[in-house]
Amino acid sequence: MRARAARAVGRVPAPWPFLLAVFVGTKVVLSLVGLLALSAFDEVPWAPPPDETTMREQQRAVSGRRWLSLWFAWDSFLYDRLARLPLDEPWRDFGFPLLYPFLARPLAPLLGGNTALALLLIANVAFVLLLYYGYRLGERLLGDAAAGRRFVRYLVLLPAAFLFQAALTESLFLCLALATFHYAERRRWLVVGVVGFFLALSRSVGFLVVLPLALVLLRQHGYRLGPRALWGYVRTGWPLVLVPAGWLTFMAFCRWQSGDWFAYKHAQEQGWGISVQNPLGVLWHGLTGAPARDALRVWIAVAVLAVLVAGARRLGLPYLVYGLMMVLVPLSMGPPVYKSLLRYLLAAFPVGLVLARWARHATADVWLTAVLALVQGALFVTWLAYWTHFII
Repeated sequence: MRARAARAVGRVPAPWPFLLAVFVGTKVVLSLVGLLALSAFDEVPWAPPPDETTMREQQRAVSGRRWLSLWFAWDSFLYDRLARLPLDEPWRDFGFPLLYPFLARPLAPLLGGNTALALLLIANVAFVLLLYYGYRLGERLLGDAAAGRRFVRYLVLLPAAFLFQAALTESLFLCLALATFHYAERRRWLVVGVVGFFLALSRSVGFLVVLPLALVLLRQHGYRLGPRALWGYVRTGWPLVLVPAGWLTFMAFCRWQSGDWFAYKHAQEQGWGISVQNPLGVLWHGLTGAPARDALRVWIAVAVLAVLVAGARRLGLPYLVYGLMMVLVPLSMGPPVYKSLLRYLLAAFPVGLVLARWARHATADVWLTAVLALVQGALFVTWLAYWTHFII
């Protein structure tokens, strides 16, 4: 039996045995830790407080099995609502890009109409594909398969990476972002444009990824200038216009449903108090004038920026720009972003490239792995204490 299983695994092409082992391993470990943490919280008389009992009821409505329902929190239920709203009725109060809940619509009938389960399945399939594109991109940028595997490990060790398995948009967005850079590095620009179209539909910052992708195109042509060079860029990179077209499609949907091209923006302003601000000012406020837990989140953002700057020379301009955008653009939403800042920082995958490069030596790899695993474990348990509002 063991020999047969070994032969079956041997037939699976690389790197899938490694990637599936990472996926299953993280799923099992986090599920066990989650069940233990929730059992411990059951003994705490004030957990959860009365104002959070609604979310616990929503979790129980999803599933009575805790190992499943623990992956639903906060925005998960808003996405589920969007997945169920009929399109022939006007929408007036939506504040999220629509790719994630709309993917659940055709899948839900295959799952007995369960849109929540469809959302979770999409997030986990995207997580697996995220690992694949991360491996391929890391292998190409860092030089070999071992480095690609290290990059994958550091992606799943990032402080809030457990959210890749939750019914949220983190895994879908990063999967699409990694895919666009993977295909851009291989000069498959039409595929880049198509994937980038959906990337822009998955999160508001997605359409801005056209800027670092354009820098990849410029780098491939030696950053040459002049009329002939410009024509070459247009002829090769014209599919990049599909990336902002994805966001324009969402705005058109806003207009169709609500009569307002900027319904998304207005919903964010009215529902969450979000308005565009100077990200450096928000950063400074978080470090000097915010409560301690907000300041801690902002210090983690500062650490991400420090890693990006420290690895800038090896990262190259496109990945440095992308990483900086994934930190500064969320901060531009103003202080309300503090609650979800750790979640948004997951998109800054170039941090994983820098860490994978630093961890070429076994000793550094062991220490970095241990520290990041402990940090993620602590944040995961904190996330399960949903009333703390520390992660989302």
